[in-house]
Amino acid sequence: MDSISLKALAKINIGLDVTGIRDDGYHEVRMIMQTVNLFDKLTIKKSSDDKITMSTNLKFLPVDGDNLCIKAARLLIEEFGIKEGVHIDLEKHIPVAAGMAGGSTDAAAVLFGVNKLFNLKLSQKDLMERGVKIGADVPYCIMRGTALAEGIGEVLSPLPPMIKCPVLIAKPGIAVSTKQVYTALDSCFDSVKHPDIDALISDIKAGDLKALCGHMGNVLEDVTIPLHPVIADIKANMMENGAVGAMMSGSGPTVFGFFDDNKKARAAKDALTKSGMVKQLYLTTIYNNKN
Repeated sequence: MDSISLKALAKINIGLDVTGIRDDGYHEVRMIMQTVNLFDKLTIKKSSDDKITMSTNLKFLPVDGDNLCIKAARLLIEEFGIKEGVHIDLEKHIPVAAGMAGGSTDAAAVLFGVNKLFNLKLSQKDLMERGVKIGADVPYCIMRGTALAEGIGEVLSPLPPMIKCPVLIAKPGIAVSTKQVYTALDSCFDSVKHPDIDALISDIKAGDLKALCGHMGNVLEDVTIPLHPVIADIKANMMENGAVGAMMSGSGPTVFGFFDDNKKARAAKDALTKSGMVKQLYLTTIYNNKN
């Protein structure tokens, strides 16, 4: 095998709670992570020299050592003393800096791809253990599906598959600083509303979409929305146009909505398009490991 093509799938947070701050500055979290069928495409090819190179369809993305894809390839190539290099071509579709783990899922795909290309025989668990060295979301992006994430996001417990439903994903034309959001959260930690993660787990097990949407919550909305009110406007637009529930993913600014039928989801997509509030808009579906 000289090359491999892969899909790197995006994630959303059905529930996101921050439970504390560690001495090292990292935040302890309790989140329900869910993969959706929105993806980047990667092609990884062996090269005869020992260089790790990269190209992408988005000119503003770094293609040097700052890119998590390069870091992922280097991690395995150096660990296993591989003499060949690789070229990574990334076709980016997941919104960038959007709370959807776009960079982490690309890195996860590179770890998976390099493992296959060079027949390293690493298990999923082996890849997840290495992935956390690149980023807290990378192990989840290797595992995929529906999961409870704890610790700094790296302690993962698989959950039963999420209810299959249409998902509308909308990103406004703004960037959100994750560092700024968490700094703002620290200043008002005791007054924010914490979601009931256990109730969400019960709703997933029961397959009850309406109850799940009633329990959805993201503690970071309390600080991100005042900084970027358009997020609340997008949520309201989705709800007015038939969403069962809508919420910000991660630290934002992306908003997702769950729908109970495709016709409503398509109508909501049309309404958001006409609103002019969003820069990127996708209608997709829930992914689970049985897809």
